[in-house]
Amino acid sequence: MNLTNKRILIVGLGKSGTSALDLILPMGAICAVQDSKSEDKIEPKLLAKLKENNIECFFSRVPDSSEKFDMLVLSPGVPPELDFIKNAEQNGSEIIGEVELAYRMSKGNFVAITGTNGKTTTTTLVGEIFKNDNKDTFVVGNIGRTVTSIVHETKDESWIITETSSFQLETIRGFKPRISAFLNISPDHLDRYHNMQNYINSKARIFEYQDENDYFVVNYDDKQVYEIVPNCKAKVVPFSRLSELDFGVFVKDNEITIADVSGSLISVCRADELVMLGTHNLENALASIAIAYFAGISISAIAKTLKTFSGVEHRVEFCGEINGVKFVNDSKGTNVDSSKRAIEAINGSIILIAGGYDKKVEFDELFDAFSGKVKHVMLIGTTAIQLKETAERKGFYDNIILKDMEECVQKAFELAEPGDTILLSPACASQDMYLNFEERGAHFKSCVKKLEK
Repeated sequence: MNLTNKRILIVGLGKSGTSALDLILPMGAICAVQDSKSEDKIEPKLLAKLKENNIECFFSRVPDSSEKFDMLVLSPGVPPELDFIKNAEQNGSEIIGEVELAYRMSKGNFVAITGTNGKTTTTTLVGEIFKNDNKDTFVVGNIGRTVTSIVHETKDESWIITETSSFQLETIRGFKPRISAFLNISPDHLDRYHNMQNYINSKARIFEYQDENDYFVVNYDDKQVYEIVPNCKAKVVPFSRLSELDFGVFVKDNEITIADVSGSLISVCRADELVMLGTHNLENALASIAIAYFAGISISAIAKTLKTFSGVEHRVEFCGEINGVKFVNDSKGTNVDSSKRAIEAINGSIILIAGGYDKKVEFDELFDAFSGKVKHVMLIGTTAIQLKETAERKGFYDNIILKDMEECVQKAFELAEPGDTILLSPACASQDMYLNFEERGAHFKSCVKKLEK
């Protein structure tokens, strides 16, 4: 990309926006930035950098309609439907996001992974598999490093394993991963998409620019996801936990098996050799195997990684035991389906801590999933009242609304008996009380540590 003297507006100055700015600024572009925060809320070092480089700033305001930009680079949290963005597009501005920007400027092969749940685990696991096969590997996206931060490190033989959200996919304009994957779908982000079809359509863009030389890995068991397969031009590779397949990755007599294009069956390892807990993680493993195998990764590297990979932080993460009571951090359980899977993964009785930011979803299915396993629920956050009302309507009355995480952990421990598990799995996002789910999970773990003293 030749950005010399191009006028570019970075919209949103979070991690994604500042990384995009760092990439674009040395390339001779005339940069401007916009953020809904006021200037006094901007981190001082960033503010100094903006002033030092004479970057025009639109804080707590948007550019006037007379402002002309060649390109707007949107952060994932910014809806493209905002009036000033639509006006810019009508005035000839190209509207892209960080994934598209990085794709245009990187070397190497992209693997893009989306879905409502399991993205982080699958992305991390795929990255570990590739590394164990000595591939030049970058694990990026909504997971650690931003995708724009590694552009100048990539080589032709690099693999860029990218956790890709629906928000990021809204702003692709030619993004063509070598391999894409769609893990599953369940209600989420309906505050942004308003209905499930819009949400599914946004994620289905992951294969929009792929062709017959590329691969699309897809969950055969999730019928809402599998219905979109006819729209895909790439080679479709299904994976299934429940069915044996003529082609794809599946479980046969407890053996994880690949059926290749010739119909030959290749055994990877036994399903019970996985270190990760839960049927949801078996699905994540099947998707990871499909991605790795069709990228040319050796079976030995795949099997070795599956037998040693224990999962990711904040996702059904065991974080201590006190007086026979276990504590599990599933702060990444930011929607109902994710929390249902966490409950299913735990053996024995559960005291659940739930609640958080309101994404305009219903919680009936959360309480349907209790199946007698959940004894008590501690509720916090914006959705606490809605959760309590839903629970009581479903006939579950052991709910307590509390003010913060400390109270929840303390009260849960008071109620717990040896053999119980105290599970933080909020079924909600974190932004009403925390910056992100990582901060929420870290706070939960610090509260557990206090109990040990």
